[in-house]
Order: sequence, then structure tokens, then C-alpha cells
Amino acid sequence: QVQLVESGGGLVQAGGSLRLSCAASGIIFSINAMGWYRQAPGKQRELVAVITTGSSTNYADSVKGRFTISRDNAKNTVYLQMNSLKPEDSAVYYCHARVGTLAGGIPTEYNGWGQGTQVTVSS
Repeated sequence: QVQLVESGGGLVQAGGSLRLSCAASGIIFSINAMGWYRQAPGKQRELVAVITTGSSTNYADSVKGRFTISRDNAKNTVYLQMNSLKPEDSAVYYCHARVGTLAGGIPTEYNGWGQGTQVTVSS
């Protein structure tokens, strides 16, 4: 069974930086896409950044130029470097992954979420 474990959230002042990590564990033979979403209180979950198999990246307009997504294939880990943080970046950040795995010995795609990590940016 695939598990996603996030780390790196916390409290930071506006203008500061944080780095989030998400490690996928279990039987994994391919990573199709990994990314980060966030959800602020009273708002819908939204895409922050995603990186695909070919290292193609996509960012929300609100974070372009400030956030950078990267991955370490050997560690099945995706990172989100967040710079120039703003109070409006405060949210629970969730890792999402689509990876090739085995279920009952049958190749399948896992499509799931991490538990979330809180990011709070004070003004």
C-alpha cells in the first residue's frame, strides 16, 4: 500500500521561506505525477504546483515566481520550496500523488493524498 508522508510546515513571518517535503513509500514502480494542493478555512482545495513524469511543472498563478516544485526520483520525494511567503499563503498543504503500484499483484495506479501540513504566515 502506498503512503504519503508530508513534513516541513510551520509558522513563518511574511517574506520568509519554508520547504515542504512529501515522501511516497510502499511498492512504487513509477511516479506519474506528484504535486501540492492547499486549502484555507472556508475555501476549496486548490492546486499549488504539480510535477509530472517528464519533469514538466505547473503552478498556480498566485505562486509563480515564489514557489518551486522539485522531486528526487531515487527517494520518491517531492519538495515545495516556498519563498516570499504572504499571509494569504496560509493553509493546510496536501501532497497528492499518482504512482504506479501493485494491488493484489496487479499493476494499478495509486491516486491519493497525504495527511496535510499546516503553513501559517504571519503579517
